[in-house]
Amino acid sequence: MRSPFRFRTILAALAVSALLLAAWVGVSILTLPSVAPLARPGASMTITVKDWHRKDHRFVVGPRNPRWTPYRAIPAALKKAVVASEDANFYSHEGVDYEAIGEAIKTDWRKGKFVHGGSTITQQLAKNLFLTREKTVIRKVKEFVLARRMDDALSKSRILELYLNVVELGPMVYGVGHAAHYYFGKHPSALTVRECAFLASMLPGPKIYNPYRTMDRVMKRSDRILRRMVAARMISREEYDAALSEVPNLEGIERKVEKTLETPPPEEAPGGGPAVIDPSLPLESPQPGTAEDSAPERPDAD
Repeated sequence: MRSPFRFRTILAALAVSALLLAAWVGVSILTLPSVAPLARPGASMTITVKDWHRKDHRFVVGPRNPRWTPYRAIPAALKKAVVASEDANFYSHEGVDYEAIGEAIKTDWRKGKFVHGGSTITQQLAKNLFLTREKTVIRKVKEFVLARRMDDALSKSRILELYLNVVELGPMVYGVGHAAHYYFGKHPSALTVRECAFLASMLPGPKIYNPYRTMDRVMKRSDRILRRMVAARMISREEYDAALSEVPNLEGIERKVEKTLETPPPEEAPGGGPAVIDPSLPLESPQPGTAEDSAPERPDAD
């Protein structure tokens, strides 16, 4: 008589646990911040980013940041290199690439841990603006929901603009505006095709793809990105050949590099991504006329 009773007790406990979990997930989704304000191109918001020693720093996303680079000032080659590197289906999916997620689940299942998240550019942006890098199921659910909402509320060009202005590309180097000056001493609009592929090659993690420690690794990944670009007709064969023959000039920041190498950065660890300082913090609107929105574009548009 005890076995059926125990069985019913276990079932009841599982049912209660499932309900509690569903309620927790539901509350987590309901309390997510709104993405609608991000559609205002002239607005700015403040988030927290971490340096390579795990210290928090305030970071402004938007025109109030002096290194902010508007969409139209970002070279076409850089946009294409990032899409080729990070999210080949960026212009066709709705914020989430289900095929990529399926492949990532298979890989993670074989390895027995979270290795590949199958994240799109939109999902990465959601994580960088609102979440942490903690690899948990609930964070992936939040990332999924925010990415779908972003794709509904924002144009592809706006998503790419935000992403390229918050992505980490070095020790406290966030955004392509800072990265172009940090590595090459120039404005992003002056970057060559090779330099664009070079920056895109560091996106999986600048601590891993660090040109001052593993230059060969960065160059090889840069070459792969260039091959993807020419295969997808993002660049011409002439541009491809010219890019391959170019060696990025990084001599302008030798003293910065030496200082960085004196205290090597720690290894990658969960929880190291930007997180919103105050989820209720409103986006700050600058004076009218500070920025102009960009219309959705075709994959081969500038």
